[in-house]
Amino acid sequence: MGGTLTIDRKQFIQTAEAAAGGNDVIAVVKNNAYNYGLEFSVRAFLEAGIHSFATTSMDEALEIRRISREAMVFLMNPTYDLETVRENGFHITLPSLEYYHEYREALSGISVHLEYAGLFNRSGFGTSDEMIEVINDVHALPRNARMDVAGIWTHFGYADELGMEEYEVERGLWMSLLSDVLETGHVFDYIHSQNSASFARDGLFNGHTHLRLGIALYGSRPYASLPAENYVQSLTLKAPIVQLRRLSANQKCGYGGSYQPENDAKIAVVDIGYGDGILRKRADFDCMINGKRYAIKALMMSHMIVEVDEDVTLDDEVIMYSNDLRIDDYTALGAGANSEQLGALNYNSLKKVILNDTSVYQ
Repeated sequence: MGGTLTIDRKQFIQTAEAAAGGNDVIAVVKNNAYNYGLEFSVRAFLEAGIHSFATTSMDEALEIRRISREAMVFLMNPTYDLETVRENGFHITLPSLEYYHEYREALSGISVHLEYAGLFNRSGFGTSDEMIEVINDVHALPRNARMDVAGIWTHFGYADELGMEEYEVERGLWMSLLSDVLETGHVFDYIHSQNSASFARDGLFNGHTHLRLGIALYGSRPYASLPAENYVQSLTLKAPIVQLRRLSANQKCGYGGSYQPENDAKIAVVDIGYGDGILRKRADFDCMINGKRYAIKALMMSHMIVEVDEDVTLDDEVIMYSNDLRIDDYTALGAGANSEQLGALNYNSLKKVILNDTSVYQ
């Protein structure tokens, strides 16, 4: 019993191919590949023709390297275990001028990507002058003492906020900085700034070598006005009904009597709850049984209460997510960001099923 998380591997690969649109892509696989599973996702992306990956975790970088000796693996967080980086051929972010001066000698032979802070301001250089100082200093070093300035990147924090002018501002700042840095004549192998939302809005920017895509590769729209058929969701989450009960109008159920029907009602007690990763805000909306939508009335750690009708039987399954109940639709309704809903899923309590799995590593 309990919830079952099903991923159609064939559809997952097709969705990734469609999201990439024939462009070179760095796949963001941080946090267990948005909880789709790191090994599953990396191997599927490789089959989809994606050979570059980005994560924030050294442990995940090492796992990607175990899966593929040839993949480009980029660590987006500032990294201090430089020997492990060198031994595994990882690319790392260069987050600031101060970091460069502190680790200048230790960075010899390591591939770095200069990071621009932009409006997101989480990490990165503040100006093009600082980046140019690094580039000029590196070129003045003997070749055997240099780091490899392989890339330059930023993150747009406002790309999925339609109607706000901040995205146009951060995009303009980035393109101006990039133009200044490229005037040095330095050639970057990787120029990447665009997440799923930015790519959907603008296509691949001129002069950029790669997209750095996350949520779109996994079948979620970065904003709801995009056509759903271009982002087919390969994930389904369902759970069984463990009991059907009758409640009168004066009866309550759920923690603290959180649900009391207005009239006599039939309810389904479903074997899934917030302990399995269902967000409380997701439970403010509906689920699906036999193609019909029903209101969720209460959420508990291991169970959920759904008000149903006489068509529902004990043998029926309750669908929480599918391509008809899309994660991004609930994002638009306010249940939580795409990544927030995915990241909450509890792989320790959910049963995981992979459909159309033709891979040989299983």
